[in-house]
Amino acid sequence: MPAKRPPARSTAGHSPQEHAPLELERFLPYRLSIVSNTVSQAIADDYQRRFDLGVTEWRVMAVLARFDGLSAREVAERTAMDKVAVSRALARLVQAGRVSRAVHDGDRRRSVLNLTEAGWAIHDEVAPMARRRERELLAKLDGEEQAWLGRILDKLMPDHEPPP
Repeated sequence: MPAKRPPARSTAGHSPQEHAPLELERFLPYRLSIVSNTVSQAIADDYQRRFDLGVTEWRVMAVLARFDGLSAREVAERTAMDKVAVSRALARLVQAGRVSRAVHDGDRRRSVLNLTEAGWAIHDEVAPMARRRERELLAKLDGEEQAWLGRILDKLMPDHEPPP
């Protein structure tokens, strides 16, 4: 019989039991993050190989496909992504010719972003792949579970109005 190990100690000399460690596998934000990361990465594997496109870049393109003429700040707000990450993604997309940046007519300090023809071509290939992955994921749930999931996510979304 192997020797019993003493409980792990933190650098402060206390056992984890004294601190009631967070049970990550039951912690909702962690679980949502794991599901999100797993699903996003499965979709990303497809478009990263084919188009050398990162997750942040794809999300920026998807937002610009839905809402053209946004500023970088508006893209960051709509995606709830870090402004620096969005700015870097936009720089790569502009350099690759997938997004155009123009000056707003009424305010020269404001950039207006749009997908280019090349950006639309990539979008029009990636979007159906993403929808297919979404259908595969949702197929694990029956119709009632899918409806409940939608309602729950709508309630948990910060400062977003539920879709019509």
